[in-house]
Amino acid sequence: MNTHITLPRRSARILALMAACGASLMMSMPAWAELSPALDRISISVGAFRADPTFSTSLNTQYGNLQSGDIAIGMETMPRIKADLMIFDSQGLSFDYFQYKRGYTGTIANNSNINGNALTTVGNATFDMKFDFAKLEYRWWFGSGNTVVGLGAGAAYYKATLNATATASVNNSTAAINAEYIDDAVAPLLGIGLHHAINPDLRLFADVSGMRKLGGQMHGEVYNAAVGVEWFPIKNIGLVLDYSMSRFDLTRDDVVDVNFKLKLQGPSAFVKVRF
Repeated sequence: MNTHITLPRRSARILALMAACGASLMMSMPAWAELSPALDRISISVGAFRADPTFSTSLNTQYGNLQSGDIAIGMETMPRIKADLMIFDSQGLSFDYFQYKRGYTGTIANNSNINGNALTTVGNATFDMKFDFAKLEYRWWFGSGNTVVGLGAGAAYYKATLNATATASVNNSTAAINAEYIDDAVAPLLGIGLHHAINPDLRLFADVSGMRKLGGQMHGEVYNAAVGVEWFPIKNIGLVLDYSMSRFDLTRDDVVDVNFKLKLQGPSAFVKVRF
């Protein structure tokens, strides 16, 4: 499967702003204090996230609640980009973006009760899902030497698109269901990171972040975690390998309620350029 990195406008603007801020600060400040070897002044990582997704969704329709159950879709490769910018000697910005896009066709089945009447729904359904996720953290780094801890606060942006087509037998009567759901939201995010330099060209890291959106039409929870290693065979160009996990549990409240859950876990590989 071919993958192409296509950043949404907001993500591209954030990266451009980070690069502009970094260039401006480097020109305006006459000297920097010595930075921990576990951190970089500016870095950009471009690569791919190889994940084993688990997906489930439920739709409340006039025919009852349609549930897909847990769907193991198989390994999927997604483009991913990260960037970091130190604004001051112990503070900086951290950015992360990836997109998940996949379709699935399978069976659905559910027993429900509407107004005291039992309703049995069985049939086939096609779900096409696209999910964009980006986060921007402002981080305060604590510690000196080869080990630092970063506490982050910022915002997460997510956009979910779900197309559902189903032909179902509802109490022995055939019903066709076609629906499209598109929504996005921004929510506050908290994060923490631990970075350690074995030497300036070999480093270890662990990062965790999470957000919870309350209220609004699109709400829910998102959690991310990653552990990995960075190796720089060339001073400013390196290879990053990590194992990460992301969990999404989102609900859209509307005339038709939609809930979907997505779990992504697996390795990522990046080419990292640092300045």
